[in-house]
Amino acid sequence: MTSLHLKLLAGCALVFASLATPAQAAINVLACEPEWAALTQELAGDKVNVSSATTALQDPHRVEARPGLIARTRNADLLVCTGLDLEAGWLPLLVQQSGNAKIARGQPGFFEAGSFVPRLDIPTKLDRADGDVHAYGNPHVHLNPHNIALISAQLAKRLATIDPANAAFYGTRQADFAGRWAQAMRKWETQAAPLRGVLVVEHHRNMEYLLSWLGMRQVGTLEPKPGVEPSAAQLGQLLAQLQKQPAKMVLRAAYQDERASQWLSQRARIPAVVIPYTVGADAGSRDLFALFDTTVQRLTEAAK
Repeated sequence: MTSLHLKLLAGCALVFASLATPAQAAINVLACEPEWAALTQELAGDKVNVSSATTALQDPHRVEARPGLIARTRNADLLVCTGLDLEAGWLPLLVQQSGNAKIARGQPGFFEAGSFVPRLDIPTKLDRADGDVHAYGNPHVHLNPHNIALISAQLAKRLATIDPANAAFYGTRQADFAGRWAQAMRKWETQAAPLRGVLVVEHHRNMEYLLSWLGMRQVGTLEPKPGVEPSAAQLGQLLAQLQKQPAKMVLRAAYQDERASQWLSQRARIPAVVIPYTVGADAGSRDLFALFDTTVQRLTEAAK
């Protein structure tokens, strides 16, 4: 065999080898809630396959571990959750059933968003008689966009740890997102300036970060205790309270039953406002930016 033939064979071998080598697979990310799936997509683009364990119309406190969800958990390289016991009723069992040690608490594959932000409503005592009180503070941290900014920086770092080959890519995406997000926050805060000092009623204490950010104040909740649905007697007491200290509106998340807020709205003659709460709740909340666009718009319109 001549040297020319040897070179041709070597060249062919290199071509076949390159064809046989698969492209680098995207990492699999399972988010516990839609807001973290949306944030991961902003930071990672086509470098990840991302899905959410819950939808925008599900109560994130209560999720059933169906076989399809167990399979996605088993295949996840990174688990992105709120933490702060929001998912305490279902996530530990889900991770255990998956058998995926990479995403166990304490491993790089477990990311707890709530641990990176200042927390509200940390209880001074824990008593089951007080309802579903979260020991580590109010877990609904994503409704303050400043928290999203803090979490995005940490999530980009974690993505780089899980997938170091694309670390520079995640850094660039994070810088771009941070710039656009800061600009959007300035817009929202300007639009929402008239909301400062406005009094509201909540269905559940899941709007505290939103209210704190906008300078609004809660004067009552439809639930007598966290996680306990309101009775007719409780609603009657709340209505009597509002006659002495009127509120401007009653708020509920899109995933919550509308009946109690509609009852109070009609009798107190205040608007019942549906807050999307998370990405995908309606056509106007398709991503994180649209989520806050819709939220601020609905609040400012109700306050007029």
